[in-house]
Amino acid sequence: MKKTEQLGPYTLSWEEGVFPLGGDALALGAFSTVKSGWRVCDLGTGSGVLLLLLARRVENLSLTGIDIAPLSARTARENLAVNGLPGEILCGDLRAAPLPAGSFDLVVANPPYFPVGGGTSGGPARSEEHCTLEELCAAASRLVKNGGRFSLCHRPERLVDILCALRTHGLEPKRLKLVSHGPDHPPSLLLVEAVKQGRPGVAIEP
Repeated sequence: MKKTEQLGPYTLSWEEGVFPLGGDALALGAFSTVKSGWRVCDLGTGSGVLLLLLARRVENLSLTGIDIAPLSARTARENLAVNGLPGEILCGDLRAAPLPAGSFDLVVANPPYFPVGGGTSGGPARSEEHCTLEELCAAASRLVKNGGRFSLCHRPERLVDILCALRTHGLEPKRLKLVSHGPDHPPSLLLVEAVKQGRPGVAIEP
């Protein structure tokens, strides 16, 4: 059964087998820095929700997504078409994406959160079975231009892993935000934005 959500002027649809819309994607779509005319790539695009969320904020984006699952890639392609958004959706392994190096102003990702064998993986869509955090950061670093940005959401307990992986691949963390369900709850979501070959210094946002 197909599900549908309205995202401002755009309609997002997906069926069973495609990762559903969640608050993490909504938060990342609002957090990421994006400007008109930028070339944007979503790694592990799923339904294409992040591309729609960014497109509703600014106009004239060049949109690209890649997903290893044929159903997800097809769904993202359909969501762009239905909403009249030009773009390219590739079906394949993001670690070997056939895209020119340094060709994007912004790379985004809502990746699997759990290492293989972590005990809370929940299957390939939630575990790093097909792509580890290190491999994700390496792919983002290859695709984003110098001075470009990589923005991702993740679990707060992976903070050290994330910051180390980003810096290892030439992506300097510049913005960080922790999200919780309320003042009496610990953070449940981490948002990080890094700049390729950026200077050290990270802003912790409220």
